[in-house]
Amino acid sequence: MRIIVTGHGGFIGTHAVEQLIEAGHFVKGIDLNLYAGCDFYSMCQPPISQHRDVFDLTPEDFEGFDAVFHLAGLSNDPLCELDESLTWRINHEGTLHAARCAKEAGVPRFLLASSCSIYGKSGDKILGETDELSPITVYADSKIASEVALAEMADNNFSPVFLRNATAYGTSPRLRLDLVVNNLTAWAFSTGEIMIMSDGTPWRPLVHCRDIARAFIHLAEAPRELIHNQAYNIGRTEENYRVRDVAAIVAEEMPSCTIRYAVNASPDSRDYRVDFSKFAKAFPEFTFTSTVRDGVRELLGDYQRFGMTLERMEGHEFNRLRALQKNSMHLVTTPLR
Repeated sequence: MRIIVTGHGGFIGTHAVEQLIEAGHFVKGIDLNLYAGCDFYSMCQPPISQHRDVFDLTPEDFEGFDAVFHLAGLSNDPLCELDESLTWRINHEGTLHAARCAKEAGVPRFLLASSCSIYGKSGDKILGETDELSPITVYADSKIASEVALAEMADNNFSPVFLRNATAYGTSPRLRLDLVVNNLTAWAFSTGEIMIMSDGTPWRPLVHCRDIARAFIHLAEAPRELIHNQAYNIGRTEENYRVRDVAAIVAEEMPSCTIRYAVNASPDSRDYRVDFSKFAKAFPEFTFTSTVRDGVRELLGDYQRFGMTLERMEGHEFNRLRALQKNSMHLVTTPLR
C-alpha cells in the first residue's frame, strides 16, 4: 500500500513510519517540523519527507495513495488552551482540508487520530463508542467536531475511520513527557521521587504509542466493511488505571524512589474509564504488545541509555509547549483555499 502520514515526525508518527516500512508499504511523510531538534534518539525516515503546512496541500499531493494516517495537530491540553481559535483551525479545519484533498484525489481511506479524552468525565461508568460524550477541553471538542464532519463525507468511495486512542505512553524518537506514564517515570528516574500533581484518583485508559501505530496499520489493511465510517476505542479494557496506581507500578519497578503529592493537590476533572471490546471483537487477531508495567521498564531502560536528567526533563526537548517557545516558531495561519 501507499500511505501518507501527516505528523510523521511526532510521538506516534515516527513509530508509524518505521512499522509501515518494515511491513513493505510505501510512505510519504508530511510534517511542519515544529519540533526539530527535539530528538530522544534517531528516527526512521520515510522515502518522501516533506516539511509543509497541511493547508498548503492540494489534491495532487494525495493522488495515487491508498490511505491517509492523519496524526498532525495540537496534541495536548496546554497547547490547545493557549489559543482556542488556533486549536480549532489546526485540529478541525486542518483535518477537514486534508480529508477533502484526499477524497478529491480518490484516496479510499482516511484514518483520524482521535482520542478517548472526548469521553470527558465518566463517573463510575466504563464508556464505549456509543455512549454519551462529555468533553471538558477544547482539544476534545475539536476531535468530536472532526469526527462528525468526516462522517458526513463518507460514501462508497471514501471511508473515514476514527481511532479514539487511549492516553499514550512509551519511548519514542520524539519523546513526550507531558503524558502521565512517561512523566511519572521520568520524575522517578531523574529525582528519586514520583511527583503526582493531582490527588491520584482520576482514571486513565492507557496504551503504548507503538501499539497505536500498529492499530493504524491494521485498520488500513482491514476489510472495508469493518472500518467504513467506524469509531474504535484503541486500547485494552484491563489497562484502565488510576494515576496513583501508575505511580505504584513505577515505584515497584524503581524501589529506591518515593511517591510525593504536590502541595494542595486536588482531583483532576479529566476522569474516565473506557471499554475497548468493540475493537477486540472486530479484530480478534490483533494483539497489544505492551502493558503499563512493560512500558515503565522500557522507559527506565531508555532513560538510562539516552541520558534523562532533571535538566532535560524540565527543558524544552520533550515538552511540546516549551519546544515551540524555544524554537521561536509560529503556527502557520495561511487562509483556507
